[in-house]
Amino acid sequence: MERAPLHTELARVPDGGAAYWVCAEDGVRLRVGVWGGGPECTGTVFLFPGRTQYMELHGPTIESLRRFGYGTLVLDWRGHGLSDRVTVDSNTIHVGRFSDYQQDVAALVRMAKTLEVPRPWFLVGTSMGGCVGLRALAEGLSVAACAFTGPMWGIKLKHVERIAAWALSCGAQASGRGHVYCPGHDGKNYALANPFAGNRITNDADMYQFWRDQAQAHPELQMGGSSMGWLYQGLLECRRLSKIPAPDTPCITFCGDEDTMVDLGAIQHRMERWPNGQFELIQNAKHELLLEAPRIRQRLLTKISAVFARSGF
Repeated sequence: MERAPLHTELARVPDGGAAYWVCAEDGVRLRVGVWGGGPECTGTVFLFPGRTQYMELHGPTIESLRRFGYGTLVLDWRGHGLSDRVTVDSNTIHVGRFSDYQQDVAALVRMAKTLEVPRPWFLVGTSMGGCVGLRALAEGLSVAACAFTGPMWGIKLKHVERIAAWALSCGAQASGRGHVYCPGHDGKNYALANPFAGNRITNDADMYQFWRDQAQAHPELQMGGSSMGWLYQGLLECRRLSKIPAPDTPCITFCGDEDTMVDLGAIQHRMERWPNGQFELIQNAKHELLLEAPRIRQRLLTKISAVFARSGF
């Protein structure tokens, strides 16, 4: 396996991690990172990042998981981080079909088997990673338990906005312009383009600055806004996922009460129908709970670890 770059100097990751290049079945090159769980490892977490995210941004989560005894495997989705970009404008978040992300999941699982990472295996998915994760579970991803934060099981839009989003994104894709930015989106990194005050990601200034520092030091890791094709495929995938039964994998899901990016109603409806499922609304928190204040992250990971511990043995 060929080693890939891993920027540890600003990532707050534990020692001993490594990144590798792997290829999906369609030839897209992906970056996968792996960290061990320490001498008393109790399993390995597959960490599925959200849209615009990459492995270094989740350094504090990887560190916390290690303190709970878990190793971590995390990847940069296609079009994200150092994985292959899939449009001419490399800053655009784009995907041909949402099912393409399942090829990335398959590559991650192959890596886990090659490295013989400790079992049991678990899943933590955030935002878009929650959408990809739910589909992966439906298609047979074998994990002992799972956890989601702000999962994209529905995109938060007003009724008129939703009608327009469907029409415009479908039209753009049909006319061969699926690669163009959504209205209001561009190639700029969100954290650098928006001050902390009023941001949609986190209420924690330190974690927001953490992202800004990485964006300034390593612009090659960053992405801009979403394409019309990504929006259409995302809307379509959320609709399709709403019609499938919840898996029987033990699950805990969290959302912030100030989340303006995902459809809280769709998440609550899903969790009401999830066997062995728990749902918790976190007060005074925005969309990206894994980038929230330390007390919130500690609370989430303590509860996630408890669910994993009950399910893994």
